[in-house]
Amino acid sequence: MLSGETRLASQQAGAPSAEPRAAAPSAGAEALTEEEKKKVQELQSRDREVRAHEQAHKAAGGPHAGSPTFKTVRGPDGRSYAISGEVKIDTSAVPNNPDATIRKMEQIKRAALAPSNPSSADRQVAAEADAKIQKARLEKREMEAEEREKAAGAGGAPGTSDRTSDRTIDKAARGARHNLLA
Repeated sequence: MLSGETRLASQQAGAPSAEPRAAAPSAGAEALTEEEKKKVQELQSRDREVRAHEQAHKAAGGPHAGSPTFKTVRGPDGRSYAISGEVKIDTSAVPNNPDATIRKMEQIKRAALAPSNPSSADRQVAAEADAKIQKARLEKREMEAEEREKAAGAGGAPGTSDRTSDRTIDKAARGARHNLLA
C-alpha cells in the first residue's frame, strides 16, 4: 500500500446488498448435491454483497478511489465467487490548501460510509478522515490569522500591528487629557 492510501474493505460477513447480481448457473449445476447447491447459493449471495459494497465505495470515492479488487473462492460448481474485497483510496491531505483537504476528506468519509453496512475498517477510515478535517480546519484558522496579522502590519509602520498603534493613540490621548487637567 502506498503512503497516503487507505483500503476500504468489505466485511467477511454482512447484510444482503441492495444490488443483487445473480450468477448464471453453470452447465453442471444439475449434477450438484443439495448441499453443494446450498453452498453455491450462499456464495452467490456473498458475491453480490461484496461487489455491491465495493462498488458503493468506488462510486462515492470518485477520483480518489481506485478500482475494487476481490478475494475469490471456487464454488462446487467450478465458478469463482468474491468473498471479500477492497478499494484503495487516496487519503493524503492536499498540500498548502486546507479548503481542498476538507472537501477531499469529506468525500473520503462519504466513500467509507457509502455501503449500507460499513465494516469496522470502513468506520476507521471515516474516523481518520474526520481527524484530518479537524486538522485542516485548524490549519485554515492559523493561515487566516497570519494573513490578518500581515494585513494589519501593512497599514502601519513596518513591524507594528493595530494593537501597537492603539496603545500609541491611547498614550497620546492620556497625555492630552493630563495637559488639559493641569
